[in-house]
Amino acid sequence: MKKNLSEEDTKFRFITSAIEKAGWTKENISMEYPFTDGQMFVDGRKVRRGQVKRADYLLRKNGLIPLAVIEAKKLELTPDAGLQQAMNYAEILNLPFAYACNGKYFVEHDFLTGEERKFSMNEFPTENELWRRYCTANKFTSTQEKIILEPDYHSALDKKTARYYQRIAIDKTVQAVVQGKKRNLIVLATGTGKTFVAFQIVWKLLQAGAVKRVLYLADRNILIDQTMQQDFSPLKKVMCKIQNKRLDSAYEVFMSLYHQLAGDEGEEPFRQFQPNFFDLIIVDECHRGSAKADSEWRKILNYFDSAVHIGMTATPKETKEVSSITYFGEPLYTYSLKQGILDGFLAPYKVIRVNIDRDLEGWRPYKGQTDVDGNLIPDEFYQKEDFDSRLFIEERTKLVAQRITRWLKENGRFSKTIVFCMNQEHAELMRRALVTENSDLVKELPNYIMKITGDDAEGKKQVDNFIEPDETPPIIATTAELLTTGVDCKTVKLIVIDKIVESMITFKQIIGRGTRLRPDYDKNFFTIMDFRGATKLFADTDFDGEPVVILEDDDAEGEQNSTGENEIVEDLDELPKNSPKIYVRGVEVEILNERVQFIGKDGKLITENLIDYTRKNIRGKYADLKSFLQAWNEADRKQAITDELKAEGIFLESLREGNHFDKNLDDFDLILSVAYDQKPLTRKQRAQFVRQKNYFKDYPEKCREVISALLEKYTDNGINDLETLQTLKNEPFSFLGSRKEIYSLFGGKENYLKIVKEIKNLIYQAA
Repeated sequence: MKKNLSEEDTKFRFITSAIEKAGWTKENISMEYPFTDGQMFVDGRKVRRGQVKRADYLLRKNGLIPLAVIEAKKLELTPDAGLQQAMNYAEILNLPFAYACNGKYFVEHDFLTGEERKFSMNEFPTENELWRRYCTANKFTSTQEKIILEPDYHSALDKKTARYYQRIAIDKTVQAVVQGKKRNLIVLATGTGKTFVAFQIVWKLLQAGAVKRVLYLADRNILIDQTMQQDFSPLKKVMCKIQNKRLDSAYEVFMSLYHQLAGDEGEEPFRQFQPNFFDLIIVDECHRGSAKADSEWRKILNYFDSAVHIGMTATPKETKEVSSITYFGEPLYTYSLKQGILDGFLAPYKVIRVNIDRDLEGWRPYKGQTDVDGNLIPDEFYQKEDFDSRLFIEERTKLVAQRITRWLKENGRFSKTIVFCMNQEHAELMRRALVTENSDLVKELPNYIMKITGDDAEGKKQVDNFIEPDETPPIIATTAELLTTGVDCKTVKLIVIDKIVESMITFKQIIGRGTRLRPDYDKNFFTIMDFRGATKLFADTDFDGEPVVILEDDDAEGEQNSTGENEIVEDLDELPKNSPKIYVRGVEVEILNERVQFIGKDGKLITENLIDYTRKNIRGKYADLKSFLQAWNEADRKQAITDELKAEGIFLESLREGNHFDKNLDDFDLILSVAYDQKPLTRKQRAQFVRQKNYFKDYPEKCREVISALLEKYTDNGINDLETLQTLKNEPFSFLGSRKEIYSLFGGKENYLKIVKEIKNLIYQAA
């Protein structure tokens, strides 16, 4: 047996054939299986992908149910060298078996028993053997096996490229249902496809005959309408929406708002059906009304108690009074916002925290000061909690509108934007202030800015236009609560928080409005502009932790709109009608400072100073200047060093964007300055150093012209232009000849590359 074979050779010569000899067909083997897209890093205004997680082999039963991963290692390594990675991938993918192989032996970790074993290449288990072990451990009956295996996903979901977490959520739920579990909870972050998962569950169970009638419940019309028009559309022939409290039993899938089925005690419309009419009830956004034990909506679930109940949410609500878990049980599966961002399926964000002097210092009227109507202002010390709830400072609203507009002018004035305000009145005042700042566009597009709140019929009519992915007005929506949930605007690029947010649920819902990725619309990340300190909640352990039942009342967790059966009424966060409101102008207001924050490679918001963070991470890789310079000088491609640093979450472009450093610094000099306190040189200074030394004076004139052009390219664009041969296709090289002609000036391509390498070495010798 040959030694020193690569990992690829080992797979090709030994591992694939061993699997196929065990009876695994090509349809059930996926090689180089990618199951994440790679984390998106935001660096300044640029984005880049991190590394994709990729299993060497994924094995499926019937091409449908994943059972095992195999990690390959080179021949000279032991198979155990790949087992930890295989186990890690298997845990992520929720697989019962993990294998590693070096072409001589396999090692197996069985998650069903916790046991491990080593065996020869001709002993790999068959597809049926692994399936039997899996079914035995889960105690599936033959009928249950048939339901799990035979109905395929709907063709809308390509089983070969399905996102792994969607497949896990679907399979876990279907298996729980066929095993008789009556109450089930799935927690999926906003933007990860909850209704898509719900559809696939319904589709599989209907096709298998495991259920015959399904009820889908939500508390807002937009949730029902979007679901019917999008994910559930393949069921349109057997699906109906319950309206005007009239029920038609001829369908298989019924979509309904809670209040369409609720009513007076004993007279509720749902009683038109027998208690056993529905076999399955899907409860969308189950953290809201349905989670409350004494809610009228719970009557629907209690009445159809024999049906399987599945709750779906991004934000389980857990207090003494309201608990998704108490009703539905512990989540069958949780896929968090943090994991979605780390996997690259959700858009990352950067945070701009804006501190306004009045918010930090408060405000007190001078003696005898009157409001805009001439009324005496009560002599109190007003704080940020009062602003725009009972005290409205015109200049503060104008300042916020100006800062939002500046961002739009810098990043694109047709970037979809949601501004979350304290209440409906504040939303209207903010709309007007934004109109003033953007009158040039409003003149051409009257609906460029709209208030979309529960009390505004015209605004609510514009929701469909707002969620359109293109640049259809309205572009900017001011709201209070209406757009926190249920509005699937995939291209929102700016979320503005100008309201006090204490509820973790509300905060997650606000953030969730921006988490969808749409690279085809240049939506690769989104920005959160925070004027009220709401983003402090990112640091709360509950932001991305596992939900737990809280044993005491938690007033802070209460929604800022109403709960229970009144929750269908949006934006009820106004002050009592008799609460006096004060409107003032002539108050000096200014932005004291701003801070920009990014998501690091661990998926958490970087809270420390960006320079300190960069220095710490670079020194973590290159402990001192000597080790960095050695790595830099030995690298054939200097760009590879900076690319590697960037892939690990080091934000070089963001340092430049923050105006900490000269934008004409090479990455090399930026690193020297930040990490090792060295005096940096600009690219122009480094190029000038090479010219002054006149190293290439003995070369023919044409060669010197090429060298001079290369130095000019470096000065303008950086080292990458020297390291790519594509540069020679651009000006001014096109005037000097074709690439082949330029190579010939130096005696061939190899000699040209030697000259480029020498130029790079000289550039970085500059003192």
